Amino acid sequence: MATTTSLLSKGQMLYRYSVNLHQATRRFSENGDKGWFRSIFVHKVDARKDAHSNLLSKKETSNLYKIQFHNIKPECLEAYNTLEAEVQNRLHQDQDYPCEVVGSWNTWYGDQDQAVHLWRYRGGYPALTECLNKLNNNKEYLEFRKERAKMLISRRNQLLLEFSFWNEPLPRQGPNIYEMRTYYLKPGTMIEWGNHWARAIRYRQENNEAVGGFFSQIGDLYVVHHLWAYESLQSREETRNSAWLKEGWDVNVYYTVPLIRSMESRIMIPTKSSPLQ
Repeated sequence: MATTTSLLSKGQMLYRYSVNLHQATRRFSENGDKGWFRSIFVHKVDARKDAHSNLLSKKETSNLYKIQFHNIKPECLEAYNTLEAEVQNRLHQDQDYPCEVVGSWNTWYGDQDQAVHLWRYRGGYPALTECLNKLNNNKEYLEFRKERAKMLISRRNQLLLEFSFWNEPLPRQGPNIYEMRTYYLKPGTMIEWGNHWARAIRYRQENNEAVGGFFSQIGDLYVVHHLWAYESLQSREETRNSAWLKEGWDVNVYYTVPLIRSMESRIMIPTKSSPLQ
C-alpha cells in the first residue's frame, strides 16, 4: 500500500512538473522569436530586401543571356553546324539585331550530339523582345528554323543573368576546351551561393580559366552555370588540383556543397564560328 501511495505521489509530481514546463514554454514562445526555447528549433533568416536577381547581377550593365541546348540527330550534326554558323554570322553583321552570339559548342563529354549556344542581349528584356519580333518577320530566318527543325531531336533554353563578381565572357583565341559546370541549387540558397563564390572566384583566375558565371531567370530555376576554359583535359586537371593548394578554397567547397541538389559537367569543343575558341 505504501509503495502504491509513493508511486501515485511521484506521478502527481511529474504531472505538475510537465504542466509547469508546458506553461513556461508557452510564455516564452508567445514572446516571439527571442524566446530561448523557440530559438533552439527555429532557424531565423533575415528578410531579404530585394530580389536575388538585383542583388547578384551586374548593376553597370543590362545584359541578358540566353543559353540554348539542341539535341541533334547524329547524322545531321555536321550539316547543323554549317547552317547554324551561317545564320549566326548574318545576325552578327546586321546592326539592326541587338544580339550577339557569345559562344557555340558541341558537347564532347556529356550529352552526345548536342550543340550549346550562348547569346547576349545588350539592353536586357527590351532587346530580347525587339530581336524576337524582328526575327519573326524575317522570312529567311523562318525558313532557317524550318530546315533546322528537321535536324533536331529536342531543344530547350534558359534566360540568364551574369553574376556581378564573375568575368564578362569575351572572345578569346584557342585552341581551348570548355567546361560548363551546372549546379541545381536548393530553392532559397542563391544569395548564400553568391556570397561564397564572390570570395572563391579569386582562387580560379591564375590560368585565365574563368570565362563566365550565370544564374537562371526563366526556365529551370535556381540553376547556376560556371563556364571555364582550358588548354586540354590535362590542363584542366592540373588547374583544378592547384586550387586545393590555396588556403580558403576548401572552405568554399565545404559551405557550398550543402546548397546543391545535383550537378553536372559537360566538356565542350567550340565550333569554327564561335567567338570563344
